[in-house]
Amino acid sequence: MSSTARTTSMIFAIVVGALLFSLVFRGLGGDARIKGLLEAAPGGAHGAMLAVLVMMFFLGMFLDYVEITIIAIPVVGPPILAGGVDPVWFGVLVAMVLQTSFLTPPVGYTLAYLRSVAPPSVTTMAIWTGAVPFIGLQLLAVVIIYFVPEIATWLPAQLF
Repeated sequence: MSSTARTTSMIFAIVVGALLFSLVFRGLGGDARIKGLLEAAPGGAHGAMLAVLVMMFFLGMFLDYVEITIIAIPVVGPPILAGGVDPVWFGVLVAMVLQTSFLTPPVGYTLAYLRSVAPPSVTTMAIWTGAVPFIGLQLLAVVIIYFVPEIATWLPAQLF
């Protein structure tokens, strides 16, 4: 029970810190600057979306998904959606880019979790090398979904 309370407290501390950061960022006009940068991106909405996906990939290399979804998505989401981008398509692309970035160095959260459950006979280098084809496949899937958005939006459109 003590360990659970400690872990829950740490998660809530991260959430509270991220929300405070977000409030200060917005209070100082940071969201307006980000909106201006995204609106001025070459290529219009697609250029802005590519910039956001690349940024999400690099953030995912260093940060956990909790921080990214609480800090970054509320800042970049509204300008992207205001550009006419389908929110389901955007959400699927962000999720896939983050999932891919969690497999990459320098941190590789997913690979660190795998290392903790793998038997000692499996080396860390084997885990990292084995992840390379999956990274390539996921990046290919991101490209396919980017150019064929119906893959991500067809089922939700049928349901709702």
